[in-house]
Amino acid sequence: MSIVREETETTQKGQEQETVVAPGPVLNVVDAVALIVGIVIGAGIFRTPSLVAGNVESGGMMLIVWLLGGAVSLIGALCYAELTTTFPNTGGDYHFLMRAFGKRTAFLFAWARMSVIQTGSVALLAFIFGDYAMQIYDIGVHSAVIYAALLVIALTAINIVGIKMGAGAQKFFTAVEVLGILLIIGVGFFIIPEAPETSYTFNPVNTGGNSLGLALVFVLLTFGGWNEAAYISAEIGKGKKKMAVALIASILLITLVYFLVNLAFLRGLGLEGMAASNAVAGDLLGVAFGQTGIVVMSLLVAIAAMTSANATIFTGARSNYALGRDFPSFSLMGKWKSRVEGPVNAFLVQGAIALVLVSFGFFSRSGFETMIDYTAPVFWFFLLLIGISLFVLRKKEPLKKRPFKVPLYPVLPLIFCVSSAYLLYSSIAYTGWGALAGIAVLGVGTFIMFLNPSIAEKTNPNKKQV
Repeated sequence: MSIVREETETTQKGQEQETVVAPGPVLNVVDAVALIVGIVIGAGIFRTPSLVAGNVESGGMMLIVWLLGGAVSLIGALCYAELTTTFPNTGGDYHFLMRAFGKRTAFLFAWARMSVIQTGSVALLAFIFGDYAMQIYDIGVHSAVIYAALLVIALTAINIVGIKMGAGAQKFFTAVEVLGILLIIGVGFFIIPEAPETSYTFNPVNTGGNSLGLALVFVLLTFGGWNEAAYISAEIGKGKKKMAVALIASILLITLVYFLVNLAFLRGLGLEGMAASNAVAGDLLGVAFGQTGIVVMSLLVAIAAMTSANATIFTGARSNYALGRDFPSFSLMGKWKSRVEGPVNAFLVQGAIALVLVSFGFFSRSGFETMIDYTAPVFWFFLLLIGISLFVLRKKEPLKKRPFKVPLYPVLPLIFCVSSAYLLYSSIAYTGWGALAGIAVLGVGTFIMFLNPSIAEKTNPNKKQV
């Protein structure tokens, strides 16, 4: 169990004391780059390329969309760097929204994480596991859904009884993930011949822009994690240059990896082959090595998805615990069981919601895609609010010391807000019924927010929290 050091900062006379989280500056730039890359590159890169390919009209457009995703992610990471270095707190987004907009907005964000964002992420990772597990052993028409449900149950149970993977196991699974990426690049470039229909030409999208918007939703899902990676800003030493170098180097490296992986897919399978695949990495190795290649790659990706899902379950239960701790109506989740060193009730609630979301796979053509539809509008809504909070907090707290400031302010934050608004629009206008379900669940949270008087109580965002 990690321990975060807290300090009390005394401001000028007449001002209140502010409790801030103050992790020690123990990381250098190389450490920070390794952590950020490790957080961002996950199982999604083995599944989303086929969805991106299905929403563009040429190989050139597909590659440009991945580069654009890297640019948007970099701008967003720079905005988060200012917020996290200025207002360091274990609450992260929850804390920023509390300071900028008050308790109601912070509650709505915590509700969204519990019911949509985090649980939806667990479900979509479980579907990646299911899609690749069925490549190893198919158990019927709903194989992916059944495998996904079993994974959620197993990992929730493991976390409840207090069994956690050690550092050595985490390094092993990270190595497995890296091996899978290297296999894709090596096979796509050097082993199999170029697919006959491969085209790298640029053709403008002629469908009113919806394909580009939806493709960006999928790409930025795969880049997801930089918003959490920026939280290590207080731990890489003093000075804004180290933070900027770490963020820029990380996003550039991730963009390069994603570009090469997608170029390998495109070269080996062609755009149509990518779009038609539910397990694009397995299919690529299948072209090179037959059924053996499919099984090997599917096993590697299933392990990567399992590892990512376990981490998401672990962190998600803790944010649910914070919701139960701060809001009496959800106090059931705010109980910490010392025997297992974990929030058991929060795990159970999260697991139950994730299983309900996994069951969507029985009624949709693709459980993974439905989960993207379900989570994307809510995710981009709150990311837009985070971007706006940067402007609000600069106005509300202009004298606050900012160790790192977004370069080219206000241009870059405006670009971040505009891109988030565009992706919010795209995720509503051009996705399936899952998006409406996610919005409806957020609406239920809004109803609870106004119905419960305790949520409207004034709170001090500087109050020390345990």
